[in-house]
Amino acid sequence: MARDVISTCPVCEGELLITRLHCRSCGTALEGEFGVGRFGRLNREQLALLESFLRARGNLKEMERELGISYPTVRGRVDALVRALGLGDGEAPPGDDGIPDEAITEAPAATDGGAGRRAVLERLARGEIDAAAAAAELRRLAEEG
Repeated sequence: MARDVISTCPVCEGELLITRLHCRSCGTALEGEFGVGRFGRLNREQLALLESFLRARGNLKEMERELGISYPTVRGRVDALVRALGLGDGEAPPGDDGIPDEAITEAPAATDGGAGRRAVLERLARGEIDAAAAAAELRRLAEEG
C-alpha cells in the first residue's frame, strides 16, 4: 500500500529528499536525490484549496460558495497558495513601521467598528502577515478610529 510522501522533516522541519525510486512493474530501482516538486511541498489544506480552485476552474466566487467562506478569505488563501508554490511576486519589503506595503493597501478601512481589526486578524491567521505586522496594523487602526 503506497502512502503519501512527506516533504518536511518531522524533527527539524528541513526539506526531505527522496533517495530511492522503485518500479513495481519491472523491478528497476533508481537511487539519488530527488525532490518532491513544488506540489509535493503543499500541506493537505493547501492541496484541498488547489483542488477546489481546479473544480471551480479558477472562479473565486464559486470557491466562496463551495468552501463557505468569504470572498476576501478565498482570495487571501489563493494568494498564499500562489506564494507557497513560488509563483508570486514575493512580499513587498517592510516600510518604516514594519508593515509590508501590500498589507496596508489590502486592508479595508476600519469604518464599521471591528471590520478592520477582523481583516487584520484574518490575514494573520492565514499567515499573510506576522504577529509584529498585525500588532502594528492594529495600533494604526486604533489611532485612526
